[in-house]
Amino acid sequence: MFTDTLLYYLLVPLLPAYARLYGLDQMGLGLLFGSYAAALLVGTFPLSRLVDRVGRREPMLVGLLGLFATTLLFAFARSYPLLILARVLQGLSATATWTAGMALLADHFPREVRGRAMGTVFACANLGVLLGPPLSGWLSQQFGMRAPFLMAAGLALVDAVARITLLKDVPAVRDTRMGLGDLMRNRTIRVFAGAMAMGAGLLALLESTLPLHFDRALRMAPTAIGLCFGAAAVTHMISSPMMGALSDRVGRRRVLVTGLGLATVCIPLPAFMPSVWAAAGAMACIGVVTSLILSPASPAMADAVERMGSDSYGSVFGILNIAYALGMMAGPMLGSALVQSLGLRAALVGMGLAFGLFAVQVKRSG
Repeated sequence: MFTDTLLYYLLVPLLPAYARLYGLDQMGLGLLFGSYAAALLVGTFPLSRLVDRVGRREPMLVGLLGLFATTLLFAFARSYPLLILARVLQGLSATATWTAGMALLADHFPREVRGRAMGTVFACANLGVLLGPPLSGWLSQQFGMRAPFLMAAGLALVDAVARITLLKDVPAVRDTRMGLGDLMRNRTIRVFAGAMAMGAGLLALLESTLPLHFDRALRMAPTAIGLCFGAAAVTHMISSPMMGALSDRVGRRRVLVTGLGLATVCIPLPAFMPSVWAAAGAMACIGVVTSLILSPASPAMADAVERMGSDSYGSVFGILNIAYALGMMAGPMLGSALVQSLGLRAALVGMGLAFGLFAVQVKRSG
C-alpha cells in the first residue's frame, strides 16, 4: 500500500510539466488525475466479488500487472492517451491491493487487534503520501521526468517479490457469502462507509480549496503550502496506528464519534489562522482528526461481517473503496461550490457543522 500511494502521488509535482508538454488545460489535467478514481469505482465491485470467490492472493498478484504497466507507461509514454491509460491501470491495480489486501488483514488478525493492524498499514500508505511529491520533484529536477517512475519500477519489483514469496491465503472457515445488498442492510456498515466517504471528502476538499487561500491571504510560497499539508500528513501517519489500537480498546463507534465531534471545531481552523506556523498547527490537528474518523472504519466493517457469520471481507472492503472514491470525487466539487457561493470561512464552518450533525446521528444509532 505504501508502493501504491507513493506511485499515485509521484504525478503531483509533474502535472505542470505534462501540461506544457502536451498543451493541457485544467480540464485535461483534471481528467488525467481523476481517471484513477474512475477506474477505482469501475473495478471495485467485480474485483471484490472475485476476492471472496477465489481468495486474496491471486487478485493481489494480478494487481502486479497493473502496477508494472503503470510504472513503465508513465516512464516511457509519449502521448496524452497513454498517460490516461497508465492512470487507469494504476486505479485498477489499487483496487486489487486495497480490496484484497484489507481482506487479507481481516483474515489474519482477530477483532481484538484488527484496528492496530489496519491502522499500521494506513500509516505506511500515508508515508507514501508524504514522500511521493517531494521525492518525485527532486528526482525529476536532477535526472529528468522518467526518473521518478524508473525508481517506482524498482520499488514495484521489491513489491512483486514480497507478494509472490510472502502472501498466503487463510482458508475460508465460513461458507456464507454475503451479497452487496445484504451487507448494505447492516447499519454498522452503512455508518462506517459514510464515515469513510466523509473523511476522504474532507481531505480532498481541503486540498482543493486551502492552497489558494494560503497563497492569497497569507502570501505563502509553494514550499510553505507544502509544509502545511505535510504537517497534516505527518500527524495522520503517526496517529493512525494509535487510533486503530484505541478503537480496539474502547470501541470503533466511540472513536468515530470523537473524531466527528472534533472535526466540527478543527475543519474551519486553517482558514482563520494568521501565520504559516499557526496554519501548519491547525493542519496538524486535522491530521489527527482524520485518523480518528478513518482508522476505526475498516476494522468496524470487518467486525460487522464477522458478526454476520461470514468471511465476505472482499465485498465489504469493496464497499469501503467505493465510499472512499466517492468522497475523493465529491469533496473538491462540493467544496469549490460552497467556497464560490459562501466564501472559504463560511464554507468550512458549514462543513464542520455537517460533521457534527453526523456525529449526533452516529451516537443515536449506537
